[in-house]
Amino acid sequence: MDHGTHHSTATAGRRRHHGHDHAQGTSWATAARATLHCLTGCAVGEILGMVIGTALAWGNAPTMIAAIALAFVFGYSFTLFAVVRAGVSLRTAIKIALAADTVSIAVMELIDNGIVAVVPGAMDAHLSDGLFWYALLGGLVVAFLLTTPVNKWMIGRGRGHAVVHAYH
Repeated sequence: MDHGTHHSTATAGRRRHHGHDHAQGTSWATAARATLHCLTGCAVGEILGMVIGTALAWGNAPTMIAAIALAFVFGYSFTLFAVVRAGVSLRTAIKIALAADTVSIAVMELIDNGIVAVVPGAMDAHLSDGLFWYALLGGLVVAFLLTTPVNKWMIGRGRGHAVVHAYH
C-alpha cells in the first residue's frame, strides 16, 4: 500500500471511529463534553495558579504565568492519565494529549485570562474578595462557551479530542 492510500485509509478510519462520521461534523453535545473535559483540567490549574500567586502576593504577571502553566499541566494530565490507563505507552500518551488538548487549552486560557485582565480590579483582588472569584469563574464560563465551537470544528475534522476517542 502506498503512503497516500495508507494515509487516506487511516484518516477515514479515524473519522468513522465509534460510529461517528467526523467528515460530516460532530454534535454540539460531543463538543460540549470534550470542552467540559478540557475545562475541568484548565480550571483546576488556573484556580490553583491564581490562588498560589495571590496568596504569595506575587505580581500580576507571575501569577498569570503560574495559572496558565498549571492550566496546561492539569489539562494535559487529565487526558494523559486516561490514555495511559487505556494501556498506551507514556510516550504515545503524551503525543496524544498534546494533539488532543493544545488548541482547546490555549483558546480557553486566552479567553479566561483576557477576561480576568480586563475586569477592573480583578487582578488586584484578594482571595477573600468576591470580585476575584466572579472574574475567575466568569472567565471560565465564557471560555467554555467560546471554546465549544472550536472543539466542535476540530472534532468534526478528526482533530482535537477526536484523537482521544479511540482510547475511551
